[in-house]
Amino acid sequence: MYQFIIFFLLFLFVNVNISVSEDNLILTRAEKQIVLTGFTRSETTMVLSPEVSGKVIAVNYDIGEIIGKNPFVSVDPTFIDFQIKQTRQSIREIMIAEKKIDQNIRYLKKEFERIDFLHKGDRATEVKRDAAENSLIQARLEHDELSSKRQMLEITLKELAEKKHRHHIQAPKGWVVVERQVEKGEIISPDVPLGRISNYKNLVVPLAVSGDEFDAIERLPKKFKVSVNGKSVLASLNWVNPEFNEKSRKLNIEIILLDYNYRKRGGLPFSLPLKITTDGLLISKKAITNRYDNPRITLKSSKETINVEILGESGNNVIIANDIRLKPGMALLPSH
Repeated sequence: MYQFIIFFLLFLFVNVNISVSEDNLILTRAEKQIVLTGFTRSETTMVLSPEVSGKVIAVNYDIGEIIGKNPFVSVDPTFIDFQIKQTRQSIREIMIAEKKIDQNIRYLKKEFERIDFLHKGDRATEVKRDAAENSLIQARLEHDELSSKRQMLEITLKELAEKKHRHHIQAPKGWVVVERQVEKGEIISPDVPLGRISNYKNLVVPLAVSGDEFDAIERLPKKFKVSVNGKSVLASLNWVNPEFNEKSRKLNIEIILLDYNYRKRGGLPFSLPLKITTDGLLISKKAITNRYDNPRITLKSSKETINVEILGESGNNVIIANDIRLKPGMALLPSH
């Protein structure tokens, strides 16, 4: 009786294992593990150039320094200051002349109204009335002319103020100077590069990937984990250049790091592990019957035995060559 119980339990144990194995013996697409590698870069780089010419009176930042409130370079504004002062003086003179004409217009208006009243009562000639009216009209026209000149000078003043503002070559706050090509005392001219700055607030990694690699990246979550300088951080796909590179047959993409809170610089090693599909089918070694170097598998549905070609191994699985009789999702029987 005791032996029978032991035999029964062993029978159940073997059948349970076979059942579990059969459930797991499913043909799947073959995959291989790869690692994409690259190096970090700044998100954006900008070349600074002046829009005005003149003598440099200050260079406020050197290579490696972070841009603050001060401009990157200041150009001597002496001559533009003289023009601004002269224009303001001209505006003040016109305003004084406008006040004089305003006073004269008020007087001429009263004079015209008095003569016009007398003319209506036949106590002033029409010639005198017309002369008074003409003097009032001329004064008003002179006022309009001065007002137009003042407005033109005010526009000139704004233009000069804008030119003076451009004597201070500004750079985005928080960016880092990576190249400096100017010194205090130099005479510079428009469009000549003064330096280069980069935005290291965010780090990016440019990559060139194959179609299979890109498909694998698209299957990842919107935010996925990568390794940067040995640290695990979150990243996401920043952009994809749809233009296909004919020589490398790859797509250019950019990965942006989302929570890298360490010292940020270019050249940090980056890696992204991926699983990509490859030729062949993946099955468990338990489904392979390999007697006399003749590997074969048995389909669970039809019990048909099919000879296969083993292409490689992956842990407890093997990769077999594609066969028109085999499709992903088919169940297999365990080997005997």
